[in-house]
Amino acid sequence: MKIVISPAKSLDFETQLPTNKHTQGVFLEEAAKINTVLKKKTPKKLSELMNISANLGELNWQRNQNWQLPFTLENARQAIYAFKGDVYIGLDAYSLSHLKLDELQNKLRILSGQYGLLKPLDLIQPYRLEMGTKLTIGVKKDLYQFWDKKITNQLNQELVENELFINLASNEYFKVIKPTLLKAKIITPVFKDYKNGKLKIISFFAKKARGLMVRYIIDNSIENIEDLKGFDYEGYAFDSNLSSENELVFTR
Repeated sequence: MKIVISPAKSLDFETQLPTNKHTQGVFLEEAAKINTVLKKKTPKKLSELMNISANLGELNWQRNQNWQLPFTLENARQAIYAFKGDVYIGLDAYSLSHLKLDELQNKLRILSGQYGLLKPLDLIQPYRLEMGTKLTIGVKKDLYQFWDKKITNQLNQELVENELFINLASNEYFKVIKPTLLKAKIITPVFKDYKNGKLKIISFFAKKARGLMVRYIIDNSIENIEDLKGFDYEGYAFDSNLSSENELVFTR
């Protein structure tokens, strides 16, 4: 089984790491090309490009200037411990055992505007670059064009025959994958909550539920769709009436 999730805007480079185990990303050469473009942008230009405040523009300008290879544990951090958004709160990687961390490393992939595709233990340096950013790199007008088939091809290299592919990424990030070229059946879990008597996708809860689903898969070493339907963390339950072959709906 392979799982993809989105990164997070909020980062944590302070909390003590539970392990020194780390790996290097497969697309560091591409990441360096992107950084070369970003380094030339002023704080004001970054603010305009990413629609962020002047303070965040200044912060990310500094991050871009400091970015350099090679990555080590002294100047970088494993991706799974660097991101700290809602998905990562649900996943709670800090409480995983070392044995389960190996399983997470094998199954989970993080999509990234800067780094393309990350394994949990791949080192990253602080950045902000959402996949939907209209950043021109050479003749490529945006990041979707820049990454093109690279991420899909890499996933295909890692996938084995009949392996399940679980999409827990946002639409913005999943768009960088070419489903028709992917050598796997794609299953997309959807999480809905009752609000005012109606079922709705509530962003905060849905993001956290994606992380909870990753944790459920790792905790229980899930390998097939039937076992995936057993997801019941924090009150969610599979709804067969709302689900289809490729979309599994969980409600609470």
